[in-house]
This record gives sequence, C-alpha cells and structure tokens, in this order.
Amino acid sequence: MTDEKKDAADAVNTQVQATAETALEAASQGHRVPLDVVSVREGMFGVTGSGDTSGFGGLVSTVAMPGPSERPYGGWFDQVVDVLIELLDGSGTGYANAVESVIVDRGELTLNIAREHLVEVCRHLRDDQDLRFELSLGVSGAHYPHDTGRELHAVYHLTSITHGRRLRLEVAVPDGDPTIPTTVDVYPANDWHERETWDFFGIVFTGRDDLARIEMPDDWPGHPQRKDYPLGGIPVEYKGATVPPADQRRQYK
Repeated sequence: MTDEKKDAADAVNTQVQATAETALEAASQGHRVPLDVVSVREGMFGVTGSGDTSGFGGLVSTVAMPGPSERPYGGWFDQVVDVLIELLDGSGTGYANAVESVIVDRGELTLNIAREHLVEVCRHLRDDQDLRFELSLGVSGAHYPHDTGRELHAVYHLTSITHGRRLRLEVAVPDGDPTIPTTVDVYPANDWHERETWDFFGIVFTGRDDLARIEMPDDWPGHPQRKDYPLGGIPVEYKGATVPPADQRRQYK
C-alpha cells in the first residue's frame, strides 16, 4: 500500500473510531444509537497484499448496523411492541428477556430476539388477534466474523395478511454454539429454508433431526456462504465430476 493510500486508510479508520465512540456515548445517555460498527474492511472483499494495481486494494469500507431505536417508533410499530410486552410479561417470560432490542430503520421494524424465546415470540406473533403475522417468508442467514459472540444471524421475514404488515425477526448466536430452535412447528414453510440456512451458513436448528444438505453435495466440506470460506483455488467435486482449481484447469484456445 502506498503512503497516500495508507494515509487515507488511517484517516477513515480514525473517523470510524470516532463514530463508534459517539454511538457508545449516545447509548450511555439513552439516545438512539445511529451506528453499531462491526468492523472496518480494507481492500476488495477484505483482501490485502495481493499486488493489485487496479486501485481496489485501497478501498476502506465500514461494516455498520443500525442501533436500537427509542420510543415512539411510529405508526403501528408501537402497537406491535405493546402487545408483545403484554403477552410476554403475562406468560412469565418477560418482554425484556425475550426481546433484546427494537430497531426501526428505513421504515422497517426489526426485533432482535433471544434464541431461547424465539418460538414463543413466533407463536404470539402468529396467534394474537391484534398481531396475526400468519405467514413467514422463510429463514435466511448472515455472517459477521468480527461481531464477537454474535457471528451468525438467522433472519425471519414475517407478514400479516390480516393487517397488511411486515416485520423482521433476527436471532444472533456465537460461532462456537450456532444453535437456534426450529420454528417449523409454528411456520411449516420454514422447513426447507432452515435446511438451506444450515447448508450455507452452518446454523443448527434444534428440535428436528432431518437437517441435510439441499443445495451442496452431501459430502461437501464447510458452509460456502460464510465469509471465512475460501473464495477459490480449491478442488470442487459435484455428482462424481471433479473440477480442479482454476490455475490447474486445461486451457482451450
């Protein structure tokens, strides 16, 4: 990296650190946290020292997520949270134990849920007459290797056909214990999506014994949509046919 690029990267890193400190200070004062800085990446896809002369090696990008929001959330968001507070406190679970944070960003509502209470929250969202989120559009995964203790995220998109509303549930688990209770008993349509999320991200959905690869071959090593998975240069075997790494393939002219 040239001196100019290094100076630019240092300047951006200083700005990111200042942003993170401002966010934490705002959180301590009870205000909405504008950014939750996860990491800072340098180079294209985080790759450095490759001898790249295109200029992409000098890229510096911040990985940041919107922080918790404060009341009022606006619109029907407050009503949904109020109903959940009543239901979870009434069941003895406690809203504060089940819902880790509420995030309103770009006009969308996201509830960060503790994994041990995910199924109960889903049942309330589906069954209560004031909520009626009857439809789950599936489960998807996300991987943030630098988000210590919360590296793997499962994301659920729920829709209320009755009330014409949508919200998102997100459950974060550590890489060392990537288990989340299955929600198939509440939303049967999540069946194949849980299998796909396990296949690609390695999140283990407990309470079911039929997790199996549905995209990759049965003997495929690892989970290819994790950010720590190799980007290339590994032998690939699919249905008995072996594809060598790119630098070992035959050249056809």
